[in-house]
Amino acid sequence: MTTIYKSEAGEREIQRHYQEGLGTWPVPAEQVRVPTREGETFVVVSGPEDAPPVLLLHGSGANAMMWRDDIASWARHFRAYAIDLIGEPGLSAPSRPPLTSEACALWLDDVLAGLGITSASVVATSLGGWMALDYATRRPERVTRLALLCPGGLGRQKVGWLVKALLPPWGRSGVRRSVASVAGLQSPALRDVLDSVVLTFTHFKPRTERLPRFSDDALRRLTMPVLATVGGRDAMFDSGGTARRMRRCVPHATVNVLPEVGHAILGQTDSVLEFLRGRPADEERGGNGQSPR
Repeated sequence: MTTIYKSEAGEREIQRHYQEGLGTWPVPAEQVRVPTREGETFVVVSGPEDAPPVLLLHGSGANAMMWRDDIASWARHFRAYAIDLIGEPGLSAPSRPPLTSEACALWLDDVLAGLGITSASVVATSLGGWMALDYATRRPERVTRLALLCPGGLGRQKVGWLVKALLPPWGRSGVRRSVASVAGLQSPALRDVLDSVVLTFTHFKPRTERLPRFSDDALRRLTMPVLATVGGRDAMFDSGGTARRMRRCVPHATVNVLPEVGHAILGQTDSVLEFLRGRPADEERGGNGQSPR
């Protein structure tokens, strides 16, 4: 197992903050712990038991609370499984199997088996988007719909953001400025989100390796409906490259580029819901889908 925190005190602070957040989950939910080959995996389950399943995979440095503002809407129509990724600051095992192997897909196999799911839609962001793509290209028959927000593994991964994130100016104010710049969270309206991210990266050690890029042949195995949304000002991934590769290799995909948005893509509750419910692509865009420059 990997030590993913800078100190035991920091781990306790992050876990306390997370537990307090779970207490404010806006809809009735079950908290489930699923045994897997990588260790225990924590899942927050919301929505009607007989509704279609959707898996929610958060990004690096996050946990199930990433979906707090979306879940009330999505759980009206779906049985939503917000999964804490292994190796991230949630309540799952700290294991970080190599991304260059089939290990992450095998872990998700175990999670789905433990939840009694044979196939599901997936909504995922950033690192979670990479894991969703890895799974969907290896197990396309198990993913019915795939909604991606700023996914890794398509466009070029930038290096400068990592230097900013790991070597910020001294003090919490320096961490705050670096995180706001990297994630695109400068707006005063996003202050609470920024506070939570700053707390996490003050005490948490994120993955530092580059995410493996998917080959064109692998992407062509995505036969399910796909929605990909990227931010034009993403400081972590080349969003233009992501959009171009998705359009070229997955021509049936709906690709939306949000020109003024950074890496943190928020406020997509309705567009993702419409996609999950199978609405036509033009309705999903709402007339706002734009091509990269």
